[in-house]
Amino acid sequence: MQTQIIPNPEHKTEKIIFDVRGMKCGGCVKAVEKQLNQHPEVKSVSINLATEMAVVEMEFNSIDPENLVKELTDKGFPSQIRTNKSITNISAIADYTTRQRQEIREVNQQLVIAGLLLLLSGIGHFQHFGVILPFFNNIWFHCGLATIAILIPGWPILQDGWLGWRRNAPNMNSLIGLGTLTAYTTSLIALFFPKIGWECFFDEPVMMLSFILLGRGLEKRARSKAAKAFRKLLALAPQTAKLIIKPDEEKLLSSENIIEIPAEEVRSGEWLQVLPGDKIPVDGKVTWGQTTVDESMLTGEVLPVMKKPGDDVTGGTLNQSGAIAIQATRTGNDTTLAQIINLVETAQTRKAPVQKLADTVAGYFTYFVLTASALTFLFWYFVGTHIWTNVIPSAPMTTVHIMEHTSHELASPHEYSALLISLKLAIAVMVVACPCALGLATPTAILVGTGIGAEKGLLIKGGDVLEKVHKLNTIIFDKTGTLTTGKPIVSDCIVIDPTENSQSLLQLAASVEAGTCHPVANAIQQAAKQENINIIPAENFHTEPGRGVSAIVGGKRVILGNWEWLNFHNIAINSTIEQTGQDLANQGKTVIAVAKEQTVTGLIAVSDTLRTDAKIAIEQLRNMGLQVMILSGDRKEAVQAIAQQIGIENHQVRAGITPAQKATTIQSLQSGQTPAIVAMVGDGINDAPALSQADIGIALHSGTDVAIETAEIVLMGNSITDVVKSIKLSRATFNTIRQNLFWAFAYNTVSIPLAAGMLLPNWGFALSPSSAAALMAFSSVSVVTNSILLKRLSF
Repeated sequence: MQTQIIPNPEHKTEKIIFDVRGMKCGGCVKAVEKQLNQHPEVKSVSINLATEMAVVEMEFNSIDPENLVKELTDKGFPSQIRTNKSITNISAIADYTTRQRQEIREVNQQLVIAGLLLLLSGIGHFQHFGVILPFFNNIWFHCGLATIAILIPGWPILQDGWLGWRRNAPNMNSLIGLGTLTAYTTSLIALFFPKIGWECFFDEPVMMLSFILLGRGLEKRARSKAAKAFRKLLALAPQTAKLIIKPDEEKLLSSENIIEIPAEEVRSGEWLQVLPGDKIPVDGKVTWGQTTVDESMLTGEVLPVMKKPGDDVTGGTLNQSGAIAIQATRTGNDTTLAQIINLVETAQTRKAPVQKLADTVAGYFTYFVLTASALTFLFWYFVGTHIWTNVIPSAPMTTVHIMEHTSHELASPHEYSALLISLKLAIAVMVVACPCALGLATPTAILVGTGIGAEKGLLIKGGDVLEKVHKLNTIIFDKTGTLTTGKPIVSDCIVIDPTENSQSLLQLAASVEAGTCHPVANAIQQAAKQENINIIPAENFHTEPGRGVSAIVGGKRVILGNWEWLNFHNIAINSTIEQTGQDLANQGKTVIAVAKEQTVTGLIAVSDTLRTDAKIAIEQLRNMGLQVMILSGDRKEAVQAIAQQIGIENHQVRAGITPAQKATTIQSLQSGQTPAIVAMVGDGINDAPALSQADIGIALHSGTDVAIETAEIVLMGNSITDVVKSIKLSRATFNTIRQNLFWAFAYNTVSIPLAAGMLLPNWGFALSPSSAAALMAFSSVSVVTNSILLKRLSF
């Protein structure tokens, strides 16, 4: 898949996405990070082992990305910059699909080769079951098999392992290669110099490589399954569009007026035909016709949505029932689907802080394993076999016979056996250790979790978000547009100034609100439109989020807002006006005062409908052990009326506060005697400071771009219960990360001492190098498989 270099001029940085091949374990990830971070211009590096992707943030135009590519490639990690193409264009998706097919083909080849090697290596042991096959029991056959295994399927492993040694960053392949060559070389010496009495164990390098290939093949298959949800996202991208050449109503859907073009070539403003059964090619607005659209890919909601002229439609959704014409509003990388794909992919590189320990350990893991292997050899050769002589088996007859007939004695059978036992244990330690499981613990879980979220309309922006959500104990909601539908209507228009009437009052209010896009402003403008009231051109707009707006209309200053906004402008509010406003607020309505030239001319009341699922969502959040609060800039009475309907106590409500005060309130909760871990749910510009201050910001996709950009979780659906789903998914994903890391650490903690011969003296049990390789392969597969089990999560 292709994407682009993402500039960030505001902070004078840019993010560059690289495809990095050759990473096999956490040690490789650490080596790539170290290589990239050696440049002072690089601000941050995020790497995903599971998707082989690196996101580098650096000073704008400070380094030629091609230099970074060359450095990584020279270090043994072939890399390339993702080209500046649309995420959803045909060639990008074709490249991604081709790469996936090639990987599947390579995996199948690996599995076949591994199975064949295991079969041929194991045939010689059939004699234990009474089946004697002389050719397959011949030592020269096993020598040849080991040689072929090392030179053909094992060669890439040895080559990569050698590169690891050369770049002073040994990895898992370095350990496997060293263990395999040690076993093979020892067996060759025993074969060609039989006088020394060593045992040949050619089966060990063959079975080690077989189990490694088998494990990696299964691991790649599991990783492919983990990325299935992401591939589904890519598959949603429409490939073609039906361009309407001339948007003439008489010939709108005439075949002569339609030409089919690639969806990536559509430009904003162009008209497109969408027939029943077609995917909507780009984001746009319906200009003709009526239909129902399946938006489940976007929101997770299976019920179709009615669309008529003026309604927005999203690229990738499915037109169901009627032919329509749309006008493109967002194309290429600007479409909602492209942004979702980009967001999900970027999220998969953001690690949970808990992974930092694993990465640190993985960076030094190979050196630790080599040290443990060397100490194992030295201990057993010089100490262990002398203390516990029972661990040395009787020397084979061939060895004794050879020694009796040689003219000079090289060493005792005890010394030969001690050397072989020490060597096998040292090789087992090298092979059994697995930094791969540490490296895959977080990225595979995030890969699955974010993919599931994208399918359900829940966009979680990274592993660090998952860890915060897991600690969450307080959740705060904005009222308007969040707990309510965000589509209020004007319910009352009360005239106070006798020189005005309801029509002129609405005209003044709508003229001033023309400069804003708040839901209340939309309600006032909609009411004026329904009354066929002409909007008077206004100027010198000034908006104070959460308080009100002012403008010059017809040469006079007009002010709209709450009591605090009027007080700020030194406008007197008599008791009658205040009582009228109080009565309206007690009914749960939002009251907007309209003042002209320092005199209140009337009140406009706006009522907003509570979301049907708000009460259910609040109950579920409480059952999850979360404290639920409301912060709103609306009047206290209106907010408390909503709170009462959904079962939130008055002491958990903060009303009549500004956006800055929302952020301050959250900050005070975070710094209290019992610090709260806070999530803020909002949808508007005025929620942005609070979303930013909160530990977790959750924004509705129907909200403003600022809110969506600020939030860590974006809810694509229009349901407040998605807040519950996103928290459940985040908790489940983070629990999987913790399980994976626990298993990875526990596995290495237990397996390395076991391979080092801990049970050999008392129990006579020791891992052979091939058994160690099988265990190592199993550990990586188990981590990836555990991540895939996340798909069983039900909401």
